[in-house]
Amino acid sequence: MRRLSYSIAALTIMLIGIFSLYSIGNTGRPNPIKPPHGDNFNISCDVCHSAKGWKIDRSIYSFDHNSTAMPLIGQHEQVDCKLCHPTLIFSEAKTQCVQCHNDMHESTVGKECSRCHTPQSWLVNNITQIHQESRFPLVGVHGTADCYQCHKSESLLRFDVIGTECYSCHSDKYAATTQPNHIASGFSTNCTDCHTIYSNTWTGDGFNHSFFPLTQGHALPNCSQCHTNGSLTAISPECISCHQPNYSATTNPNHISANFSTDCKICHTTAPGWKPANFDHTIFPLTLGHSGRECAQCHINGNYSNTSSECVSCHQTDFNATTDPNHVSSGFSTDCKTCHNTAGWKPATFDHTNFALTQGHSGRQCAECHINGNYTSTSSECVSCHLPNYNATTNPVHSSLNFSTTCNQCHTTALGWKPASYAQHDALSFPIYSGKHNGQWSNCSDCHTNASNYKEFTCITCHQKTDMDDKHKGESGYVYASASCLHCHPNGSAK
Repeated sequence: MRRLSYSIAALTIMLIGIFSLYSIGNTGRPNPIKPPHGDNFNISCDVCHSAKGWKIDRSIYSFDHNSTAMPLIGQHEQVDCKLCHPTLIFSEAKTQCVQCHNDMHESTVGKECSRCHTPQSWLVNNITQIHQESRFPLVGVHGTADCYQCHKSESLLRFDVIGTECYSCHSDKYAATTQPNHIASGFSTNCTDCHTIYSNTWTGDGFNHSFFPLTQGHALPNCSQCHTNGSLTAISPECISCHQPNYSATTNPNHISANFSTDCKICHTTAPGWKPANFDHTIFPLTLGHSGRECAQCHINGNYSNTSSECVSCHQTDFNATTDPNHVSSGFSTDCKTCHNTAGWKPATFDHTNFALTQGHSGRQCAECHINGNYTSTSSECVSCHLPNYNATTNPVHSSLNFSTTCNQCHTTALGWKPASYAQHDALSFPIYSGKHNGQWSNCSDCHTNASNYKEFTCITCHQKTDMDDKHKGESGYVYASASCLHCHPNGSAK
């Protein structure tokens, strides 16, 4: 502590002596004291100096330069103070880079050095990132280009401002291009209308050709295949303008003789080879048996303009040759679609509403009912076909009992003639489909035991004598006989 006190005291005496000499000068008269570091400099001398001399004493130097407007980082930590403070008046020190450093870029990139450089080094390691934040980000092929390819300054340290439009750099390519000739065609100088910066070539992959989509057969690699003579502005979008030779040369079918439309897209897509072709055949739908055929199978001798849509115009031979049934002798209509669709003649559906083909009548061959090819005078009476069934029936015997030959009085068209329902039984004789006897019998022979005489009937087959005698005790005139049962119980119910 004592040594430090002596040092401070010595420093103070020395400074007083110097200031005294400075203030007296050569005249011997006192002058105003001018601090060497400028007016209003309020930092204590012992922050930088000691009694060893006026040079900065690094052993005691404690000034915090980071508290100023110019923190000492990177290369600034190594430089001598006088390089930045030549007058020793610290308030005159500069804080802008260009105030100390020569602008090697000659004002071509502005005066804000920190946009690219740091106090650590003049080398720039992130030039691409810096460029991304500029008015011309380096994307696509521009990201791999050398700086001098765009910045063609005399010195590589100059980066003169250049245009951001493609044409400002690529006008020479625009003018030199002949396939297609950009100048003659009046193409836009906005290169991105056709080209993309993500391609390494100048192919026009980015051209918006939506007004005439380049699909399938039109997806050609060279514009000149359609745009002949270098003209890209006056070409017609009509198919025939390019494809007249194809139209004229086609013979299957012959487009000229058939007077086909020259609007190719009515039938064709842009698929290579013109196939598949899809003619609007709504006037005569090509379904089932008509589909997949060659045009010439129906349009004989190249006749496409007045081919008849009537079935018989093509199928007269089929009509004449058909024998099951014989269409000619039966006088069938030649309007084939009355019975057939386009599925190859089967299944055929005749409008049989005058005699419904249901149940036992369905699914049969026409000839089973229309004997000897008779389709015009076949009777609709059941017995005309089913007389053998009528005569052969024994339960009950229809013929001997003189049953009606109108089969549908008891039968439906169900197979096997069952169930049969003689509905007149309840109204004319005895209720067996209603009342107490409904569902109590299975066959007619349950009551009519004499198959040759259905006027005879029996009640005592089911109603046993012991039960009946017990139930009729005290009944006057009771007789255990079928005729007596019917006499007292005409509707089958108890009195």
